[in-house]
Formats: sequence, structure tokens, C-alpha cells
Amino acid sequence: MGTKTVDETGVKTDEHKTDEAADAAEATEATEAPESIDVTKAAEAPEAAGTDTPEDADASTDEDTDGTGTAGTGAAPTGVGQGAGAVVSAGLGIVSLTGSWVGTVASARESLMGQLQTSSSSDVGTLIEKGYGNAWQATAMWGGIFALVALIVGVVVLARPAFGAPGRPQAPWIKSVAWAGVALGVIGLLLAVLKYTDVLLGLPATG
Repeated sequence: MGTKTVDETGVKTDEHKTDEAADAAEATEATEAPESIDVTKAAEAPEAAGTDTPEDADASTDEDTDGTGTAGTGAAPTGVGQGAGAVVSAGLGIVSLTGSWVGTVASARESLMGQLQTSSSSDVGTLIEKGYGNAWQATAMWGGIFALVALIVGVVVLARPAFGAPGRPQAPWIKSVAWAGVALGVIGLLLAVLKYTDVLLGLPATG
């Protein structure tokens, strides 16, 4: 009762229209299905491949930074203190050889005290000893003190890596300057002892 037949002019019935609509719907689903599948795979691809999210990347960066100690507030020692100590050692070694204002003042003080303790009636030997010998010994003593400090500081700088972070070598220039300070300290200390004991540049004989 509800169907229509095809007339002679070729008009389609309702059944033919229903079949064509179903075919068109199936064709549309077939064309849209690959796109939805590709989008789903693209969304799941980073998780399947094990790609880190931005939060994971930040966390790993922080862990690497703290672990290696190359950045951040927990960085390993950079050797600035050792370099400063090496320079101080070399400087003190030079001062021990060339003299310092402390040694100059001490020498002048001893010379003045010698003049006050002697008189014009004193013999020549006493005048020389009080006026020059004590002053020279004061200069030698202060030179030896500076040399000893330079030697100690240089040795501490050279021995510091043994008590620091393992596997962290000391910079070559720090070693060179520290060794220079040690060498100057040894030379200055040796000269100071020889002068203080009058082995080197002793007081002239008064006959």
C-alpha cells in the first residue's frame, strides 16, 4: 500500500531512494573513519614512544643540574680560593726577599734603641752591635716570618685537592704559582736564618 511503482518515464520509487541514501551514508563513514583513526594514533603516539612531558623534562633537568654540580647554588668549588692562596704565597715570598715596611720599621727601632743604650765612651764593637747588628737581625727575623708564612700557604694550596672533591684536578696555573710561593719561601727562610746567625753578611770585625 505504501509503495510506489516506477512509471514509464523512469521516476524512481521510494524503495530506490532509501537504498541510495543508505549507500551514501556508508560511503561517508568510510571516508571519515581513517581520519578519526589517524587522529587517535597521533594523540597516543607520544605516550607509546615514551616521550617525556614538559614537567618530566624540567624534573630531569633539575636532577642533572644538581647531580653534576655544573649549575645552581650547589655548584662544586671553582678553585677561586686556591688561586688566591697561591697568589698570596708567591707575594709573601717576594716580600720576604725584598723587605717590607714592617721589617724597615723594626730595623729603625732597634737602631734607635741601640743609640740610646750606648754613649760616646762605649767601645766600637758595642756601638756596631747595638747600632747595626740588632737592626739587621730584626730585618732578617721579619723576612724569615714572611718567608715561613709563604711556605705554609703554598704547601696548603698544593695539598688542598687531596682533601677536596675526588676526581677534580687542580688548575695548572694554581700549581705553578703555589710552587713559586713555596720556592720563594724556602729561599727567603734560608737567607733569613743565615743573616740572623751572622753566617751571611755578618758584623765586621773591630780588631
